[in-house]
Amino acid sequence: MNGIEHPQQHPLSRHAHLIFAFIGVMVAAGCAAQTPTPPKTVYQSGLNQVRIEKDPASTINVHPASLSATEVGTLLRGVRIWERRNALHRLFVGQADKTRAFRDGEIAILAPALAKALSQASPSERVYYHLSHATEHGEEETSTGWLSIQDTTLHLALREAHDRHGPGPDISKYDRQMPNVPERSPAFDATFEPEEYLVKVRSGGSLFAPDQQEELLIRYREALAAMPAQPGLERESKPATEQH
Repeated sequence: MNGIEHPQQHPLSRHAHLIFAFIGVMVAAGCAAQTPTPPKTVYQSGLNQVRIEKDPASTINVHPASLSATEVGTLLRGVRIWERRNALHRLFVGQADKTRAFRDGEIAILAPALAKALSQASPSERVYYHLSHATEHGEEETSTGWLSIQDTTLHLALREAHDRHGPGPDISKYDRQMPNVPERSPAFDATFEPEEYLVKVRSGGSLFAPDQQEELLIRYREALAAMPAQPGLERESKPATEQH
């Protein structure tokens, strides 16, 4: 009899479809699992903020880390900054005076929050800070940076250090005639005192970007053993305000 033969579906074909479907589900689940974790705000008051964020440069941080607010404040008190001057400028006016990168009031805000954030951070995260307030001349003064701990070394990066600009977005960093071309803020140098506990300073930033970064590598445990404690932070029973 001349019948019409229908092609028989091979069992292997059905198995292949099941395998591909399973792979698709696993790939989709993997993509969902790799969704970046949003930063966690530990302290927020006005424009001042301390948060935990992903560290793009390291997954070997020794976090969570146990540092008291007094210890963090003591380390911040040892950071010094000064205006960067070229050789010709130094020839006429000399080297700029060093000043503290963190004033007492700023340390009182930052130290408890940074200590709390370090105690909650994971090895793949770092702690970011942002301080901003209005000056008596109506300008906005901003300090930003981040810190992490690797082995026995504290990495403290300064991006802005008492940088003064107009209120709101820092439009002074952009040329008025060419608004898309950024203009650098006054450059600065940074160090840690006592300097024998400073391992090195890494200067970073892009040639065509307004941002600067001075990363201090500090042997912090040795420094803490030799430095007097930051006053005013001995009582640490009051935790930093946490953003809910």
